[in-house]
Amino acid sequence: MHILVTADTVGGVWSYARELVSGLVRRGIRVTLVSFGDIPRAEQTEWMDGLPGLDYHPTAFKLEWMQDCESDLAASAEYLESIIRESKPDLLHLNQFYYGALRCNVPRVVVAHSDVVSWWMEVRQQEPLESDWTRWYRAVVSRGIAKANAVVAPSKWMLEQVSKHYVTPIWGSVIYNGRNPLLFNPHMSKDELIVTVGRIWDSGKNAGLLLQEQMPAPVTIAGSERHPESKGGAFGEKEHRPNIHFEPRQNEKQLCQLFARAPIYAATSRYEPFGLAPVEAALSRCAIVASDIAPFRELWTGAAVFFRNNDARSLCEALESLVREPELCQQYANLAYNHARQKFNAERMVDEYLNIYKSLATAAARIA
Repeated sequence: MHILVTADTVGGVWSYARELVSGLVRRGIRVTLVSFGDIPRAEQTEWMDGLPGLDYHPTAFKLEWMQDCESDLAASAEYLESIIRESKPDLLHLNQFYYGALRCNVPRVVVAHSDVVSWWMEVRQQEPLESDWTRWYRAVVSRGIAKANAVVAPSKWMLEQVSKHYVTPIWGSVIYNGRNPLLFNPHMSKDELIVTVGRIWDSGKNAGLLLQEQMPAPVTIAGSERHPESKGGAFGEKEHRPNIHFEPRQNEKQLCQLFARAPIYAATSRYEPFGLAPVEAALSRCAIVASDIAPFRELWTGAAVFFRNNDARSLCEALESLVREPELCQQYANLAYNHARQKFNAERMVDEYLNIYKSLATAAARIA
């Protein structure tokens, strides 16, 4: 079987694509990978070394959630169609909605990682303002979903948002994202440290919540400070709170070291359809303190301490309960570790995608 996979290099979809593509290749699947958003740094592609049967095409075309992306999306679709004509894949695994409507007869899976409308509803508590761009965005997302043979989401909550804000897929399925536990170190001695990771400019990640109260232990916030479409304007509150330490975007090795040192991970998001960073922290045996939002409840109930969404005082109290009682912290760290190994393992994720691929391939063969 030959699968064409699209990805972007800006956020967590790149880590997700790494696990998926690596797992497929190890199972003897031929993969063509095409990335968008930015040309990846050398350290982002090290995992590809030694993967036989992988054909990689990096590009810097804009992503569908970016403003003024229409011409880039049209050009990137033509580029993808040319690769499809040349490489003749058996199936398309598309991690962007737009490409669900590609002009070809190849069966396709569209993965709904996140979207602008559900982000806006959760973060702004209202529909996005009507504009030419939002009308265009809703139309192309709906078209991509409608033309997909299957739509996969990383949580039940996210699959519900697809039908709620756009159209109901022909075939909808939930496959939890996964990471390889062997990439993380759950056995290091822990420092007195609370860590969170994410795009600092993204108010959906809500990292600024950690600055609103004096937290019970030193805090490290790691992640990109600048919006990919911005030429300036880093996170504006950095001068506040002396026990807050900011780190720029970290490579995988640096993140693994950071998680290994930290006993607690603060998942502060107001909007998070899945969230790979909490999984990575859990696989490093961090206790998870999570915002009480529907996706985190779905994913982490029984294995995390929850605090009231967007409530800095509630966050501080939840963190304090673990800092004050190391044995309780260790208990929740073990719960998170075992939960992540069972529920969010990359091998399980790849197996579930292969089941969908085979079902679509069988259906296509019947039609042919």
